[in-house]
Amino acid sequence: MTVKPCCSTASSHLGRFDNKSSQARLRPKASRLNVVFAARDGPKVDKGLGILEWTGSLVPQGLLVKGAKNGWKLAWKTMMKELAPQTADGSYSRPSYDFQARIGDANFPVESGRYHIYVGNACPWCHRVVLALIVRGLTEHISVTWAADDPERASRGGWVFNSPEPVFGKNDLREVYDAAQTRYKGRCTAPLLIDKKQQKLVSNESSDIMRMLNSVSLPGCNDIDLYPSHLQSEIDEVNDLVYDKINNGVYKSGFSTSQEAYDRAQRELYTALAAVEQRLSQHRFLVGDKLTEADLRLYPTIIRYDSAYATLFKCSKHRVSDYPSLKAWLRDMYQLTVPSSGLQVKDSVDVADACRSYFQQLFPLNPGGIVPAGPTLDDLKLSEAHGRGSSEMGSVFHECKKASATTAMAM
Repeated sequence: MTVKPCCSTASSHLGRFDNKSSQARLRPKASRLNVVFAARDGPKVDKGLGILEWTGSLVPQGLLVKGAKNGWKLAWKTMMKELAPQTADGSYSRPSYDFQARIGDANFPVESGRYHIYVGNACPWCHRVVLALIVRGLTEHISVTWAADDPERASRGGWVFNSPEPVFGKNDLREVYDAAQTRYKGRCTAPLLIDKKQQKLVSNESSDIMRMLNSVSLPGCNDIDLYPSHLQSEIDEVNDLVYDKINNGVYKSGFSTSQEAYDRAQRELYTALAAVEQRLSQHRFLVGDKLTEADLRLYPTIIRYDSAYATLFKCSKHRVSDYPSLKAWLRDMYQLTVPSSGLQVKDSVDVADACRSYFQQLFPLNPGGIVPAGPTLDDLKLSEAHGRGSSEMGSVFHECKKASATTAMAM
């Protein structure tokens, strides 16, 4: 009896066959280490080791799949603990920081040109510091070095410089830490605030640096207050919610190594986003109708959310567009104009580069390093009308009514 060839296998181009020996010649040989399948007039297809085609007769498939999954998971968990320290239940635990000095202390007086900040584009904690520099109009007084994220080039951590940085002439951030703090053993994180005159480390905690930048008074800077005294308790309350459940919440979701830890982080994230949406539906900014530091803390996470966190960190249940007031607030923030600053809020982050960093450098979460096509900055439509109010400085910011904690010294 003549059997018609199958159109979906290698037998399709061999004509007719009618015996078992002909069929046997079509089976892959177990001795081959790399199985390549050739379709008629098509490209060769690499099938790896072809192991799954051996299962059944040589190796039970269930045993093979279970062993591969367990081995891969063990390697992944080990890498995740190196990347993101874990608690016993598989939750991400962000490291704390030990440097408590402040600009305005006796050892660190206020002085134009004296201080330098190291930041990285991808990092949301750096971004909030850059935003504070911009809105206070301090970019002419405090210099900035932008580090590149490249853990293959970095000697510890992930930050390197494409050319020697200007304070110590170093090539990566670990060398800066070593130069500014003898025998430093911790993580070499950014942002990092340095006193150039003394070549000493001041702070690497973004929240503290923001407060310093708010209190500094130097000629030509904007006389605004991001932390007005009558709103401080409410700002602190919002900051706690935003930091733990949203800023850090997306990281706790993405860096979880157990289902329970991930589910908990997700519940907290969406509860907090709903609370933020409720606030923004009632007034223009998070704490009333004028901008405070709480808005500068939220913005870096929200502008990265759809492009990076929704997919890479598995925060995909809701997108920013699902929250109408939050979406309009994001456009409002993006379009803010600060007259005395060379940089503007819209210039404070390169979203495409940040997305590339997340997907290529956090390799335990994305081993293939493939960067998704979007959404891009254009897709987010941040330049469209927001309908939330005027961009005039007096309509956006609180004026500074209290005596500054630090005063200008020699230029």
